[in-house]
Amino acid sequence: MIDIGVNLASSRFDKDRDEVVARAQLAGVSAMLLTGTDLETSPQAALLAAQYPDFAYSTAGVHPHDAKSVDDLSLPTIRELAVQPQVVAIGECGLDFNRDFSPRPQQEAVFDAHLRLAAELDMPVFLHCRDAHERFMAILTPWLPKLPGAVLHCFTGSEDELRECLDAGLHIGITGWVCDERRGEALREIVPLIPDDRLMIETDAPYLLPRDLKPKPKSSRNEPCYLPHIANTIAVLREQDAELVISQSVENTRRLFKL
Repeated sequence: MIDIGVNLASSRFDKDRDEVVARAQLAGVSAMLLTGTDLETSPQAALLAAQYPDFAYSTAGVHPHDAKSVDDLSLPTIRELAVQPQVVAIGECGLDFNRDFSPRPQQEAVFDAHLRLAAELDMPVFLHCRDAHERFMAILTPWLPKLPGAVLHCFTGSEDELRECLDAGLHIGITGWVCDERRGEALREIVPLIPDDRLMIETDAPYLLPRDLKPKPKSSRNEPCYLPHIANTIAVLREQDAELVISQSVENTRRLFKL
């Protein structure tokens, strides 16, 4: 199985990064995408991916929380990273109007800049959207015909938003949010609506530790070794065999990111 969202550059993995990767492999994770979220972690993610050849790949981008740090919309750092063979997508990029850590006009300008770069380089995009669906789609839609593909990672939106994303041709990344019967109730209800050929699975480690893990881990840190648990939960909700969910998500991921 492939974990499309691992923040391996996070300082929460500094003490045991190699062990985290080894545990993931023992759990059946065959590849992972390391998420670049700003101008510091994107180079780190690319460097880490190079240390695990044929297993780890990376994205390069600036999360909307950090859009305020971008002063050059040509994104020279991201452009330089994108030519490295282990870097397979532009992002994480998008909009986050939930916390507004960056001013909304700046978020929108930086998002558009990522899409422009991805279109120029013919690379897929790794997307983030929270409480910003209408503006997110308005900015994204004109670029979609110029992009080879896109995945909206860590989807937590409504059924109407999901349907609009699917109609636009987006792939959908599902995390351990779906393992929370309280906060994830709405997501659990609509996961079956995702077509087999659009579904991807992820942990977003070290964030979003599945709430229903048993025995409960001593640490709140999520790890890619918990991906099988997420895949099994998704399979139950979709009334499908877990192996089908895993094999289809692997096929989708390899196709989109050309792995």
